[in-house]
Amino acid sequence: MDATISNLLASYGWWLLALLLIAAELVAPGYFLLWIGLAAAIMGMVMLVFPGLSFLAQAILFALLAVGVCFVYWKYIRPAAELRDDQPLLNRKGDRMIGRRVLVVDAITNGRGKVKVGDSVWMVEGSDCPVDTAVRVIAVNGTTLQVVIDPQS
Repeated sequence: MDATISNLLASYGWWLLALLLIAAELVAPGYFLLWIGLAAAIMGMVMLVFPGLSFLAQAILFALLAVGVCFVYWKYIRPAAELRDDQPLLNRKGDRMIGRRVLVVDAITNGRGKVKVGDSVWMVEGSDCPVDTAVRVIAVNGTTLQVVIDPQS
């Protein structure tokens, strides 16, 4: 019984460090302290199994765990999280318009004009054409749409 309590006390420091690092992650998010906190929690479990580890051995093992856990995050978890985006064009309204057929509302002269897209008017660049000509969006350059005359009109 005394050995069990002694093992728990030896690992409390690592558990507290893990909680502090994870709490710091909540204050300053960046997904870095979370992983070092995870390494500290693993050290807490290691200290339950091997309570007699010297301070130097604990420090070296913690450093290796911290680097290892951060490497696993950087190499495997982060790329998987970035690929999860089920709506890659969500905040890229211009890119969502590529391929769309729109009508010219301000004649395209000297390569510049305006088209109506939904309830808004967008600047366009393309071949000169009169008002009410159907054009197709082929690219986006900032807030200016690149268009060509739609052959199906």
